[in-house]
Amino acid sequence: MPEDVGRQLESLVKLLVDAPDEVAVFEVQEDAATVYEVEAAEDDVGKIIGRRGSTVRALRTVLDARAALDDELYELEVVD
Repeated sequence: MPEDVGRQLESLVKLLVDAPDEVAVFEVQEDAATVYEVEAAEDDVGKIIGRRGSTVRALRTVLDARAALDDELYELEVVD
């Protein structure tokens, strides 16, 4: 099921940026959590993070809701 999460997260992030073709989401297993690393064009990283982190915080909230449904622990990191 985490594969779906990565694809859905990637779809959401692509809606936020100017260069959606350069968005990539990588899944990394760490201890008890699945970490989703989001990479994007340098100019788009700020759009993903948002003013004072508001956009990335919203993405993390959505990911937390999905984690609760899946009874998993998901984390989101924006790689710059």
